[in-house]
Amino acid sequence: MKIKWHNNQEKRMNVHEKNQVVYLTYPSLEALPGFVHAFSTRLGGVSTGIYSSMNLSFGRGDDEEKVYENYRRFARAAGFAFDSIVTSQQTHTTNVRVVTEEDRGKGIVCPRDYEEVDGLITNVPGLVLATFYADCVPLYFVDPVHKAVGLSHSGWRGTVSKMGEVTVRKMQETYGSKPEEMYAAIGPSICQNCYEVSEDVILQFAEAFQEEEQERLYYRKDNGKYQLNLWEANRMILQNAGILADRIAMPGICTCCNPEFLFSHRASQGKRGNLGAFLGIR
Repeated sequence: MKIKWHNNQEKRMNVHEKNQVVYLTYPSLEALPGFVHAFSTRLGGVSTGIYSSMNLSFGRGDDEEKVYENYRRFARAAGFAFDSIVTSQQTHTTNVRVVTEEDRGKGIVCPRDYEEVDGLITNVPGLVLATFYADCVPLYFVDPVHKAVGLSHSGWRGTVSKMGEVTVRKMQETYGSKPEEMYAAIGPSICQNCYEVSEDVILQFAEAFQEEEQERLYYRKDNGKYQLNLWEANRMILQNAGILADRIAMPGICTCCNPEFLFSHRASQGKRGNLGAFLGIR
């Protein structure tokens, strides 16, 4: 399958295939010893129809046994234990949960006892954090000094509320993380060319970002709508939170531009499964 990299740029992520499961990783995060991370694609699972084939969502109407099998296949391919996964419960908040050993398997092999959690952080080896996507922005955080990680979901609401900064501050408070020592990555999500929004969204971005930043985030079209750049917005947020520019990895791949390779809410008009972002400490 031909992958369309953004603006024909050289690919920013590595593509792996193991036992027919295809997933993506970042070279910068792979270079850090002691951590495991991955981002799923549509390929290598057992789901059918609109969920074909690596759907990682239990909540969209897919057969649960097929979703469990998808998780088992993905975990084996990416190199972590199926029962080590801890999942978010995303509702476009900036709530970040500190994940402990007691949370092992929640959302996969045992029920979650928490709601409205869009971000997860942990320093527990052997746990793997998981958040879910089909156009929204995944944010990965690795602190190699204090051996801690964070994974957050940032759609336009999370971005305008600066979920990336919220996650960095939570890791500072909880683990003593220093932003200048951290690495971050912005995950596969919808690109500016595909992301048309209305003026009510832009007004919120105009409030949240300084005037000199706004011209890099959106432009108005003749139809009165705007094209919004969530990648650049999140990059700014991470830099403003203190993460060094050369330690922020960009995705270079749009979900909406690659609907056969990645699930996209916009491209499928909502008829789709979910992709997963995974991050843990070995």
